[in-house]
Amino acid sequence: MIERYTLPEMGELWTDTYKLRTWLQVEVAVCEAQAELGKIPEEAVEEIKAKANFDPERVLEIEAEVRHDMIAFLTNVNEYVGDAGRYIHLGLTSSDVLDTALALQLVGSLNIILERLEQLSQAIRYQAQQHRYTVMIGRSHGIHAEPITFGFKLAGWLAEVCRQRDRLVGLRREISVGKISGAVGTYANIDPKVEAIACQKLGLEPDTASTQIISRDRHANYVQQLALLGATIERFAVEIRNLQKSDVLEVEEFFAKGQKGSSAMPHKRNPIRSERLTGMARILRGHAVAALENVALWHERDISHSSVERVILPDVCILTHFMLVEITDLVKHLLVYPENMKRNMNIYGGVVFSQRVLLALVEKGMGREEAYSVVQSCAHQAWNQPEGNNFHDLITQDSRVVEKLTPEEIEDCFDPQHHLQNLDEVYQRLGI
Repeated sequence: MIERYTLPEMGELWTDTYKLRTWLQVEVAVCEAQAELGKIPEEAVEEIKAKANFDPERVLEIEAEVRHDMIAFLTNVNEYVGDAGRYIHLGLTSSDVLDTALALQLVGSLNIILERLEQLSQAIRYQAQQHRYTVMIGRSHGIHAEPITFGFKLAGWLAEVCRQRDRLVGLRREISVGKISGAVGTYANIDPKVEAIACQKLGLEPDTASTQIISRDRHANYVQQLALLGATIERFAVEIRNLQKSDVLEVEEFFAKGQKGSSAMPHKRNPIRSERLTGMARILRGHAVAALENVALWHERDISHSSVERVILPDVCILTHFMLVEITDLVKHLLVYPENMKRNMNIYGGVVFSQRVLLALVEKGMGREEAYSVVQSCAHQAWNQPEGNNFHDLITQDSRVVEKLTPEEIEDCFDPQHHLQNLDEVYQRLGI
């Protein structure tokens, strides 16, 4: 069953309601930390926890007047809390809440992305097992090179996905930081112990040395890592697109019953999902540039980064998640055509076995330059020529070859199994 495009669990993390919820979560954690250190009454914190709430529409209404989102939020929360609200946001600056809450959103998004990445890993692993011995031609420069298996190609995909997983796990540690250090980050009006306790409650680490904000190199790396994951997905998608070309047709995207490929040409079966993924990867790379430009801010802070992040951070998280859903489903339901792979590999009478013939001649005493010339001459004569003038026949009829190699030795050169003899090593490394 093909999954549809609604991604509520990721999308929910980037709604205004969820954002305000994380703001409140941070404010409450700070109040609890203040109380633990005896700086505010315990009963006030209990009252805050019992009464604190917000109304997104009311926050927008207040913001329209005060032109400050955090003040609007705090005003609305205090409408619920009453007198105990005077202990909320004590000694804080807006970015203490904004950046710490943003970390919670980014970590939550990354957890979902890592779950989806594991599903992609399992889908690739399964197909790699199924096609471990499905022989096909390997290509370099878009030209036939030597035999591989489709499973071996997928093993390369799996290795890349594993590297991406490791990068994202490290990224999660890097982005899991909060700051409760007040205006310009000097802790002038807030005890550093409050930051330590509050961050612990939120599952974060205190930033090492914040200004009024958490430095944006962390966020730039976050976006770049997701863009890199997008590039990996694009690599898979481009490969599928190339292998689905009509004159190749070794794999094909699943084509659903009732699906149409063209308004004009009924025969069309287009790789539309792979093409879509290719385009989306470009968006992620564009956002990476914007994130890099957010790193250089004026002095201890300005807010030129804020408007950018309101667009790019939800976008990269939701888009990456969507791309992972798409590529996983695509891999799961990929149509594979072993007979077409066999046909393509043997085009021109097995020219792809030229190196095996070359090496066999050298082993029998022919000079390498001479052997190369003999084999190349036969290969180029067979290249793109009518049937009957193929490489295999030309080799078996060449007196210089026959003088060195027996018929059995020549046939052994054209056995694709020779090219698969060490592929198990790669599978063992990947635990397949």
